[in-house]
Amino acid sequence: MNFAFGQSNPGTWTFTAKKVSALEYEVRYSIKVERPWHVYSQFTPDGGPLPTTFTLAKNPLLVVKSKPKEVGDMKTKYEEVFDTDVKYFEGAVDFVQRVYLKSSTNTVLKGNVEFMLCNDGQCLPPTKQSFSIALR
Repeated sequence: MNFAFGQSNPGTWTFTAKKVSALEYEVRYSIKVERPWHVYSQFTPDGGPLPTTFTLAKNPLLVVKSKPKEVGDMKTKYEEVFDTDVKYFEGAVDFVQRVYLKSSTNTVLKGNVEFMLCNDGQCLPPTKQSFSIALR
């Protein structure tokens, strides 16, 4: 597999939050990926490509209980270059997570997502995208 450098990123992230109760928010980290590219699942096995990873900044006003759920059409395929089955998404995927406020106050959920985009012939270098989502 080749690694491509100096190329525009074929994936676009959006970050949103929807209030679902007085102290609870549903946060969506969404990526749209141009074909023929794909992005990897958070649950890609060891030895495979870089899994999508979310890192949240510490915020004493927030409680996060679990990893984001993946909402999209996951595909699994054996990739010889990694000698393992890899899990990935084409087109678009939403990573959906519940976050809880400790009290009714406005705050911001900050963090970053690290991900890698590949197609059948090459991978772009791993990329980190920062985000800041207002919770009000």
